[in-house]
Amino acid sequence: MAKSNPHKTEKSLSNIGYTTPVAEHPSLDEVYEDTPFSEAFWTYLNYVLLNIFGWFRDLLRNARIENRKGSAENNPSGFVPLYQSYESFYTRNVYQRIADCFNRPIGSVPGGTLDLVERITEDYNWSFNFTGNKIKSINLGSYNYLGFADNSGQTADNVINSIKTGGIAVASTTQEFGTLTQHRKLESLLAEFLGTEDAITFGMGFATNALNIPSLVGKGCLILSDELNHTSLVLGSRLSSAVIKVYKHNDMNHLERLLRESIVSGQPRTHRPWRKILIIVEGVYSMEGSLCKLPELIELKKKYKAFLYLDEAHSIGAMGSRGRGVVDYWKCDVNDVDILMGTFTKSFAAAGGYIAGKKELIDHIRVTSHATAYATSMSPPVVEQIISVLNLLLDTNEEHEGRQRITQLAWNTRYFRQRLRKMGFIVYGHPHSPVVPALLYSPSKIAAFNREMLKRGVAVVTVGFPATPLVLGRVRFCLSASHTKEMLDEVLKHAEEVGDLLNMRKSKLNPKRPFHETES
Repeated sequence: MAKSNPHKTEKSLSNIGYTTPVAEHPSLDEVYEDTPFSEAFWTYLNYVLLNIFGWFRDLLRNARIENRKGSAENNPSGFVPLYQSYESFYTRNVYQRIADCFNRPIGSVPGGTLDLVERITEDYNWSFNFTGNKIKSINLGSYNYLGFADNSGQTADNVINSIKTGGIAVASTTQEFGTLTQHRKLESLLAEFLGTEDAITFGMGFATNALNIPSLVGKGCLILSDELNHTSLVLGSRLSSAVIKVYKHNDMNHLERLLRESIVSGQPRTHRPWRKILIIVEGVYSMEGSLCKLPELIELKKKYKAFLYLDEAHSIGAMGSRGRGVVDYWKCDVNDVDILMGTFTKSFAAAGGYIAGKKELIDHIRVTSHATAYATSMSPPVVEQIISVLNLLLDTNEEHEGRQRITQLAWNTRYFRQRLRKMGFIVYGHPHSPVVPALLYSPSKIAAFNREMLKRGVAVVTVGFPATPLVLGRVRFCLSASHTKEMLDEVLKHAEEVGDLLNMRKSKLNPKRPFHETES
């Protein structure tokens, strides 16, 4: 039985009539406040105490005074440890204390609201028992940017009908019997939507990066990677055997210095010219909420004859007046980006990923990529979901559903970000980014904020070390077109209450103000 909360749950696009509180034109304005000294001190002290108590409890476990509840690595004599000792230590003694805040199962569609499956623990998060209840909550944790994660409506009907003709799976790879006419239709529509010559799709977003970068660069090549790039980009770069140099996040001066030095010095030892140089960036960085500086990146890549690989996983559908990502947002020429990559797991509420660009590039990937040779092709119902969404986004009528969802998300993003800042929270990222990180800092606040918001009927994602730097734990709000203004106001009011409880509203740039005073 669901626990009821007084939320307005019906799907609505009613916010569009409100005045947009932030200008529509592209902005470079990203402000990152320094960590308050008091927060840094208490966060470091938190981790020191957790380590001290962790070592003490491990001593008790080794002496068999305390029962060992976690997994223990008991290798035969002469075998090296299979995993790092501190990794296991951290999981047992730090993560386990707040494990109830992660891996929460859901029991509904992840729309503007969702049902969390209630669970309890009687042994301090070592195990959980389900109560049979569901907790209805406003959903600020899913990447459902355009609100297409739904089980009713025309898109859902199209997906159900596609099963009758295409089945559930193709049971083969792209290079064998895994390509249906639906796949070709999807790739054609995608190329039209992005404005490229051709496109190719894959069944998994992570693998789109990890398995295709090695087909583009190899030994004798150089990769220049933003320090905050996603793990899939890092893994793909390492698998390629290319030399990797990392530049500071969004620091174009550092990137140019690395480009200049690398071209002058050439390859290590031989000093021969690089076979090719590839700059890898993301459109929207999902942990910081920041945007890449695409116009400057294009200028640099042209100046130094490098190639540009742009990962639009979090920006396709969510950025730009037509929902076509940061290329659309910055009003850049799509032909200036050599490799356009994106995923269907967020704005499209589906699965898989794509690469788009020149026809020669796509033909090369079709033949050489491990993802086309060894991975099963995208499921037909998933293909139909993406095609249905693309058809809506390609519709240029401002009154129709596709454009309304894009406009709704843009309004929600600017409204929520601006009011959260005015309330005194330290908020990271770009003012137009739908990913809104608010700083919590210490591990105790990471857990407390998550639990307290859930008590008030708001489901959020909180993140800490090692996913973030040690002292930069945060809550990451993800905005959606399925959120109404009433939902966002309710979340902001609860955030104000919990923020005061945890002493979070410490911005020096925006001294804290009550929610009702932040309207203007």
